[in-house]
Amino acid sequence: MQIQDLPYPDPGVPDARSGPRFLWWLFRNQLGGQLKSLAWGLLHFVSVSAQPFCVGFAVQAVVDRSGARLALAGGLMALCGAGTAIGDTFLHRAAVTNWISAAARVQQLLARKAAQLGSALTRRVAAGEVVAVSTGDVEKIGWFVEAWSRFTAAALTVVLVCVGLVVYEPALGVVVAVGLPVLAVAVLPLLPPATRRADFQREKAGRATELASDTVAGLRVLRGIGGEELFLDRYRRASQEVRHAAVRSARMWSLISAVQVLMPGLLLIGVVWYGLHLAREGRIGVGELVTVYSSVMVLAYPLRHFEEIAMAYSFSRPSAKRAARVLSLQRATDTDGSRAADLPTGDLYDPATGLLAPSGRLTAVVCGDPDAAGRLAERLGGHPAEGGTSVLLGGVPLDELPLDSARTAVLVQDKDPVLLSGTLRELLDVPASGDVDAAEALAAAQCGDVLEALVQGSLDAADPMDARITERGRSLSGGQRQRLALARSLVTDPDVLVLDEPTSAVDSHTEARVAEGVRQLRTGRTTVVFTSSPLLLDRADRVVLVHEGEVTAVGVHRDLLHKEPRYRAVVTRETDEEAALDGELQELEEIEETA
Repeated sequence: MQIQDLPYPDPGVPDARSGPRFLWWLFRNQLGGQLKSLAWGLLHFVSVSAQPFCVGFAVQAVVDRSGARLALAGGLMALCGAGTAIGDTFLHRAAVTNWISAAARVQQLLARKAAQLGSALTRRVAAGEVVAVSTGDVEKIGWFVEAWSRFTAAALTVVLVCVGLVVYEPALGVVVAVGLPVLAVAVLPLLPPATRRADFQREKAGRATELASDTVAGLRVLRGIGGEELFLDRYRRASQEVRHAAVRSARMWSLISAVQVLMPGLLLIGVVWYGLHLAREGRIGVGELVTVYSSVMVLAYPLRHFEEIAMAYSFSRPSAKRAARVLSLQRATDTDGSRAADLPTGDLYDPATGLLAPSGRLTAVVCGDPDAAGRLAERLGGHPAEGGTSVLLGGVPLDELPLDSARTAVLVQDKDPVLLSGTLRELLDVPASGDVDAAEALAAAQCGDVLEALVQGSLDAADPMDARITERGRSLSGGQRQRLALARSLVTDPDVLVLDEPTSAVDSHTEARVAEGVRQLRTGRTTVVFTSSPLLLDRADRVVLVHEGEVTAVGVHRDLLHKEPRYRAVVTRETDEEAALDGELQELEEIEETA
């Protein structure tokens, strides 16, 4: 896989049972790139490590006054230099490719999982954690996958050099062969506390990211209630905790780095001392001593990769654990679908609550619990947060349809829709039937003042469709964002449109016009609106009251308002005492009429 070939046609099915298993799965799926990186790494490290043998051979040739051997040593050094340059160049290329490919694969998996789960994702995992996984954690996971092949090449090179030294000069080679494994394992006792500190730092950083995400998302509200400084102080404290944790983690890693410098130095001192002793006794030559000394010095370079792989694993393990936790989440229903991808038509019916939305009509649903209304809206869309009996569209269970087909048939707009940054034209460029154009949708959603605000806020856009919308539409009011989101849903023009409180942030005059616009534009289409607004309820063909998870009343708004105390309590915001009093008065009226 080359970088230009990304994204992957299919990122695969990850092993998300644990963080280490997920890392191993990533490694196996990039085996070709890992082997390529290993090959170039071996060429690079072996070429670097062979230089001391060439230098020692050249020194001995000078001592022996052998011009032929000196020329041969020069040729070998040139060959090693070429191998070092070529190996390093292509090792870096292969390693970066592995890094980016692994990160891209993880990001594709996360994007696919987010698309599968929909709005249920942020209810099961904090939004800040999802952001942390898809940004910083992805980079750290890619780092470990990339570093593993270089570490393997370095480890094999160390083994080859030790074997070569033992064959070349057994007396000193045995010292080096025994000392190098000691160097490699010297930092092992320090790794567990370093890993714990790195995990603690990642946990603090994740919490700070979540707090920052929540603060930015609610900044307009925080300013309105005067809570901006309170949340900023919380974030400052959280960021200071991250800083302290990072300093403690850095201290441990600096200690590991110091050990990695100290231990090779001690080995080098021991080799030089013992080598001089052997040279004075005439057991080795000057060239052999130079070779062993240079080899020990050069081996400090591949040994540094032992520290890097330990650091990479310590940082990537919690990141992989978080990624695996997100990727292990499953939909409450079948995601592949056991039926053909044909789009069913007809009435929308929920057996769990008894809610029926007749085909081609506007049905309003009144639910006293906003959270219950949101869960029911998701059920109607075929992607519930919990398992249960499937919603039927034209008698066909939505859970048995492929996910794409179910979402094409039924579109759900939740109470807090997200506006992506970009131009208004890009915002409304969504999959659509083509029967409703952008102008009609904007008019039905009463977006005239929104268009004016966008043009005024854009210096270089005379056409409102070219005006840019900031991230999540933060420059717009809540009502303006709601109406733009509604226009986007109307442009899509699905067979079934489910709207959850689409006008909760809109004034009554605009709300009345929006209700009429939606009714006219959706004529002949099935529309379900979750609302308690009398203006919307009065324009619905059918009103359904859902109480404690069951349909308790069906009719039109004006009749239900007079006949159903529960309905009236929700719509008119009556208190329990007022509802009880109204019930008593109604009973008295019925008794008087009977008498």
